[in-house]
Amino acid sequence: SLCEAHTGKSPLKTVPMNSFACAGKDISHWFDRKTGDLRTYIDSTTGCRVPYTPHGRFLHVPPSCPRSDWANNFGRPWWKDEKYSIGRLSQKTRNLKIVNMLTLQENTIEVCSEETMMEIQNRYFVYNLHAASYTWKYCGTNLDMHLTLQENGIPDECEDFYELNMDEDNYLPAVHLYFNDDLTEQ
Repeated sequence: SLCEAHTGKSPLKTVPMNSFACAGKDISHWFDRKTGDLRTYIDSTTGCRVPYTPHGRFLHVPPSCPRSDWANNFGRPWWKDEKYSIGRLSQKTRNLKIVNMLTLQENTIEVCSEETMMEIQNRYFVYNLHAASYTWKYCGTNLDMHLTLQENGIPDECEDFYELNMDEDNYLPAVHLYFNDDLTEQ
């Protein structure tokens, strides 16, 4: 892990550990979306652009003023190293109601806008291990399992509901599952 690799090394000794309390959490707001580098601000004392670190400095962040004891020979900072990236952050999530037309069981799951129907189906296996034995439909039309909700013509109307001051959870799009009786085994 990152902490184990740098325990006892001088850069980490001078850096507060409170930032590591954020381990496993979404910290994308720490970084500039365009460059991938730390967000910056103009320091009112020095007038220089410095990294914005509201939780204190952490590993590979340069100090705000020049120092002779800070080594910058570490190569790539950890936030640019893919092995420390846990996953991709979705551009948008939305709720989807899935209705099993055989049992009339309804489940609402939160899905990412980038997920294909196949990925949604894989997550739906928690509710029904035979989900692959069903035809997935929206408004009577078979869904292409290799496409996203939007690509399948299931619009995201969250913004419309927000503008109309309506609770979007009362008007979720519903995908209907129709049993195929293909005798698959789980």
